[in-house]
Amino acid sequence: MENFRFQFITFLLISMVFACNNKSTKNNKKQTFSISSKASITNSTTLDSLINHPPDGMVWIKGGTFLQGAVPQDKMAMDHEKPQHSVAVDGFFMDISEVTNSEFSKFVLETGYVTVAERPIDWEEMKKQLPQDTPKPNDSILQPGSLLFKKAKATVPNLYDFSQWWAWSIGVNWRHPLGPKSNLEGRENYPVVHVAFEDTKAYCKWANRRLPTEAEWEYAARGNKTNATYFWGDDLSQLSKMANTWEGEFPVMNTLKDGFERMAPVKSYPPNTFGLYDMTGNVWEFTTDWYNTRYYKEITALHKTIKNPKGAERAYDPNNSYLQQRVIKGGSFLCSDVYCASYRVSSRMGNSVDSSAEHLGFRTVATPNMLLKK
Repeated sequence: MENFRFQFITFLLISMVFACNNKSTKNNKKQTFSISSKASITNSTTLDSLINHPPDGMVWIKGGTFLQGAVPQDKMAMDHEKPQHSVAVDGFFMDISEVTNSEFSKFVLETGYVTVAERPIDWEEMKKQLPQDTPKPNDSILQPGSLLFKKAKATVPNLYDFSQWWAWSIGVNWRHPLGPKSNLEGRENYPVVHVAFEDTKAYCKWANRRLPTEAEWEYAARGNKTNATYFWGDDLSQLSKMANTWEGEFPVMNTLKDGFERMAPVKSYPPNTFGLYDMTGNVWEFTTDWYNTRYYKEITALHKTIKNPKGAERAYDPNNSYLQQRVIKGGSFLCSDVYCASYRVSSRMGNSVDSSAEHLGFRTVATPNMLLKK
């Protein structure tokens, strides 16, 4: 990075990606949303029958209390995963897998929704979130697109510089996940990716769902293994059988020991004890919580069990003070033991609300009152 302009472009296109894109959608029409057939519940449905017969593709997660955060034996745990703190969550329904391309396609077909990665970028809006007097990048760069993974040709000495394996790719979006000339043929059962937080919220509104909180997500991911590092226990040697991650020299060579170099179809690996697939690896998943590196320490200082926490009141990341980030969970096909090891249940990262990437998707949850309301 030899000059400020290059530094800015890297910061803009890797960290902020789609900041404040034009909020218009197809034909500038106000979007209306209908309820997905997955959520169709009759007025006569009772709570017990709903729990015993969940909506298609969902499972009932019985509420309970657990310790959120890194377990004591986890030697790879990062500071923002500590300390453990007591949390209680009410019961909820959760998708057994990430939302797929097929499911997202139905949403778009019915509503005409246009994702953030497909919209023109509005520089006047974008610069409101950047340092004053930040120079405008060339118009050839300010084009709709998303982040695409690129393998390095040689060993990467500095794994903190993620621009070495991420490329801003114009024309990449959920319809064209691997490049502007790619399509979804044969990928109907893969997780939808290149979606921003706003896109996930729009889908949830249509499907009568919502995103999980971070606490709900981690509680569900742990299943009955409440004190384990991974959803299956503490044995790392089982990783390649249990999840789609990066095994080999990151980001140069993937051994394919788990069967896939990049993304895998949903449900390619065993579920956890709650019947949930891909809560580890494959793609990161959005939650509703603001990403705040101080939150765990602040909530632990209350010295009590927190019921149904919604996360921090505001985003805070000392390394990215201009970003408004939400917590993402679960890791992805890029997680490596030498890089982030985010196949651990307590792993968490922040992602800008208006950015998307090849390794980021989502799954939804619903509470009984959402499904039973008249």
